[in-house]
Amino acid sequence: MDIKSKSKYLVVIWALLVSFGLSGLFSALTNGSQFLQGDYFESEEYGYQMNRFVSLLQVFELNSMTKEDMKKEITVSDEEIEEHRMRYGNLGEQISNIGMQYEQQIQEAIDSGNKTVEAALTKERDAKIADITENFNSDEHVRAKIMKEKEKRIDEFYQELEKYRQQFVNFGRAYKYYMEDAETGEVFTNLTLKDGDSVSDFINDKEMYFVQDYGDIQEFYGYTGISEQFMPYNEVAEAILANQNNNFTGKIGLSKNAPASLQAIGDYRYFQKRQLLFIGYMIASIGALIAAYVIARRKPAIVFGTFENFKPIYAKVPLDVRLGIMLATGGFFLLTLTLISEQFVYYNSDIFSSLIELIISLAAAAALLAFGLMQLKFFAEYRNDGQLLKDDLQKSLVFKAYKAILDAFLIRSIGIQLIVLLGFVFGLGMLAAAVLVEAGFIVVFGLAFIFIGLPLLIIIMKKAGYFNKIVMNTEELAAGKMGSDIPVKGKSIFAKHAADVNTLRNSVKVSHKEQAKSERLKTELITNVSHDLRTPLTSIITYTELLKTPDLAPEDRDSYIEILDRKSKRLKVLIDDLFEATKMASGNIELRKDKVDLIQLLQQALAEHNEALSQSSLQLRVSQPDHPVYAFVDGQKLWRVFDNLIGNILKYSLENSRVYISVKAEQDQAVLTFKNVTKYELGEDLNELFERFKRGDQSRHTEGSGLGLAIAKSIVDLHEGSLDIEVDGDLFKVTVILDKVS
Repeated sequence: MDIKSKSKYLVVIWALLVSFGLSGLFSALTNGSQFLQGDYFESEEYGYQMNRFVSLLQVFELNSMTKEDMKKEITVSDEEIEEHRMRYGNLGEQISNIGMQYEQQIQEAIDSGNKTVEAALTKERDAKIADITENFNSDEHVRAKIMKEKEKRIDEFYQELEKYRQQFVNFGRAYKYYMEDAETGEVFTNLTLKDGDSVSDFINDKEMYFVQDYGDIQEFYGYTGISEQFMPYNEVAEAILANQNNNFTGKIGLSKNAPASLQAIGDYRYFQKRQLLFIGYMIASIGALIAAYVIARRKPAIVFGTFENFKPIYAKVPLDVRLGIMLATGGFFLLTLTLISEQFVYYNSDIFSSLIELIISLAAAAALLAFGLMQLKFFAEYRNDGQLLKDDLQKSLVFKAYKAILDAFLIRSIGIQLIVLLGFVFGLGMLAAAVLVEAGFIVVFGLAFIFIGLPLLIIIMKKAGYFNKIVMNTEELAAGKMGSDIPVKGKSIFAKHAADVNTLRNSVKVSHKEQAKSERLKTELITNVSHDLRTPLTSIITYTELLKTPDLAPEDRDSYIEILDRKSKRLKVLIDDLFEATKMASGNIELRKDKVDLIQLLQQALAEHNEALSQSSLQLRVSQPDHPVYAFVDGQKLWRVFDNLIGNILKYSLENSRVYISVKAEQDQAVLTFKNVTKYELGEDLNELFERFKRGDQSRHTEGSGLGLAIAKSIVDLHEGSLDIEVDGDLFKVTVILDKVS
């Protein structure tokens, strides 16, 4: 046998020993007072037997009354007369009730023509009415009726009492008593006494198992007379017997000479066997605990380390479920301890049956003990790992239910509707259950179902259908199918969701268009960049090769060098503009703002292009206010905006046309406009002009990088202003708006 198998058996043995030992301690707490403190004659079991005998003795001997004597003791009080008289209401109510009881029967006899039955029923009704009327007229009439009822109850008492006489006889064979009426001196005993015999010769500790005074019995066991627990209860007889205030003294003892077949002796012998068995059980349980302690002390790793094998599985169970399982395990463990204890507390002559029950109970207790200790061990880990406890709490079913409730009320209207709906459904369910109990509720249930249940069902079906349409439409959208918009009905949360889905669909459509446009512009960007960079680069390569020609004339060499210089500068401008546009678009640029006069800055930009403007055929018209217009801007960067816009005017304006530039101060804004007539036809999408390398001259014959507007717009955006383009036919208008300062 390998070590692993031995370890398993050791754990099983340890769990069985601990379970047996704990069952002994548990039994000591619950049954110790019965077996370890005092003896049988101080136990509740003996007290029950003694109280039962005293009750029978009280009726059959000490308070013996004949039936006739008891009937003579009957009394009727005024309260009893009034209660009997008004038992079924006042006189009018009782007469009305009697009339209604006979009305239908008499009418049926009349309808059938049976005069005899009609007369008999009428006579019977009138007699009852007369009797009831007499009740209210005469107390003696009522008293006689009550006396008759009580006499009947006494007759019933004595009939029932005879059923208990044999029990009294059997008790008398086990118990010996000697009682004396202190007032009359009358003696009641089942001893056979001769002249000169003393009661102490018969009722003593030598002849009796236990002797008690009659007064002590009444005081100790709380005897108060006839008890329903021991004999048939009869309120009339008990009231009469309770008034017999006889004062008795004497002794009662349990005889050692009584036959063992009698219940009182059998109970005593049975208790002795149980007491010996219980003491042995206590000793064995203590020994089992000591043995379990020794095993755990010598082999702690084997006993407690085995639990680690179950930790991965147990960790998957939610924390609150674990708590519930642990509480259930504790409850069932206590139950198994009780079952083990009962095998020793209640002696069973069938040893084989008791042994089988003990083995089953002990095995169940050991398994529950091991399972419970494993849970306690894992729960103890939370003491040193607060984060683990927090994580497991968030995974618990209660926390998830709490989160689910919060999520249900994220949109309050849905949560409220859900609660109301569940309330109606629960109410209808209660009505349906009530119909099963009381058929009269069928009307209420039917009305509730018609006016509440059916409308709710229709509303739920419509909501479910609308929701299904939204779900299907959303699935189509997720699959890339644009489809048509969902109809928005009402102002419910479903309608809002449908509107949101429609907005999302339209956004996706716009996104697709923008994506397609972006792809087109990307292709154009690559083409334009390639064209604009390749053109001067090709010229540079060509004229460089020409310079290598032997015997090149000096004038040609100078011409080629001039061309190379011009193309190189052109290439540098393109590259610088490209870097600047990229830098502007990324926002990775530092502005050095200051208070600048926009009119003066515009004049400086125009002065830079004064020669080009004078050589062109364009007619420039500038309008500006007489006072300065200030803005908090980076003057160098904003000058670049004006420079680019004026440069575009010079390159793309129609010859012999007018150019209008104006500066206005409107409230807190400075508005600058640049208007010219274009020589090239512009496309429909004006926003594309802001794209890099996009030109109004799509044939790209003019000088320029195609980055002027892109750079200008980026600079204005960095100043938190706006640069917009408008085209009306061939009229091209650029509007720059900046925040004005005073």
